[in-house]
Amino acid sequence: MDFSFTREQDAFRQEVQEFLGRELPAENLRHYEDGWITGFSRSFSRKLGARGWIGLTWPTRYGGQARGPIERLVLTEALLRAGAPVAAHWIGDRQVGPSLLAHGSEEHKAFFLPRITRGEIVFCIGMSEPAAGSDAAALQTLAIEDGDGWVIRGQKAWTSFAHQADYCYLVARSDPAAPKHKGISEFVVDMRTPGIIVRPLIDMVGEHHFNEVFFDDVRIPASGLIGQKHRGWYQIASQLDFERGGIERVLSNYPLFRDAVEHARRQGLTRDPRLRDRLARLSVELAVGRLLVYRVAWLLSAGKVPTWETALSKRFGTELEQEIAEVVLSLFGITGLLMPGAPGAPLDGRPARAVLYAPAYTIQGGTGNILRNILAIRGLGLPAD
Repeated sequence: MDFSFTREQDAFRQEVQEFLGRELPAENLRHYEDGWITGFSRSFSRKLGARGWIGLTWPTRYGGQARGPIERLVLTEALLRAGAPVAAHWIGDRQVGPSLLAHGSEEHKAFFLPRITRGEIVFCIGMSEPAAGSDAAALQTLAIEDGDGWVIRGQKAWTSFAHQADYCYLVARSDPAAPKHKGISEFVVDMRTPGIIVRPLIDMVGEHHFNEVFFDDVRIPASGLIGQKHRGWYQIASQLDFERGGIERVLSNYPLFRDAVEHARRQGLTRDPRLRDRLARLSVELAVGRLLVYRVAWLLSAGKVPTWETALSKRFGTELEQEIAEVVLSLFGITGLLMPGAPGAPLDGRPARAVLYAPAYTIQGGTGNILRNILAIRGLGLPAD
């Protein structure tokens, strides 16, 4: 197998890196971790949109560039390695747009997709619920058909960017009498609609990107329905693959790893053979995780639908991100526990932040146990019972 990039792909990577070299210092943006979670900048997203770098694979008639999955991965890898603040458009680009392309009406595509590609609107995903945990099909938020529209009643939790989003891509139960995996539908909801209450959920690091969202008899038009009524679960399945199979599941902590290795080199810490071994193993695992993600992109390029491959990529990558946080913390000993803003905190407190946030990696987007079940059933062909 030839793992090399084409001349055009290499040129595109260079173009993206030159852009980042100009724009990140110009906006005084931090080169920190989790740029797709905490790096929220509408202005930076609009700059990417102006270059056609959001919705890169989408049809040109909707504002996309009709480029391939490898080119999109080249772009997102460069952004995350640099710690770029891409959270404002990430959900719209990663999963809402592809879901609308697959299941939305022509009116949905014509209205939402160009606005996403220009970086003009922010989406949140209304899927997780406090009583459902990792079982997305156990959701209880109701969508009640009422005349020429729907009434939404229920609660969502851990909803990233709900406090900043313009629209919510909502999953709700439209037929309570149907079996658990049936009777679910998907909707687009304007976050300005009366009856929506957003309350912040502050994580252990003190950051606000999660929220709980309450829908108190929120009325939306019939046009808010995405795809087929009561067939939402089957539409969700492909959306979850988009959510799990990206390079963000491997490189969220890469800027920290890069800077910590450089610090260890300058301080002479790499003379310790045990530390050298741990850093070398992390480098190998980063390379493996990257190949797993590129494998997903290669399958997409070939017109295939990756399922268990995305679960494998996420499971490997998120465990690696936790290991990176632990190894980096060990470099600094007790001072590594100092939080951002504390005097003498190494690397501005980023090791402590990474360790506190690390448990989320193997929970958000599908827990490790859920992913192992997918690998067992879809990948190995083992019985579901």
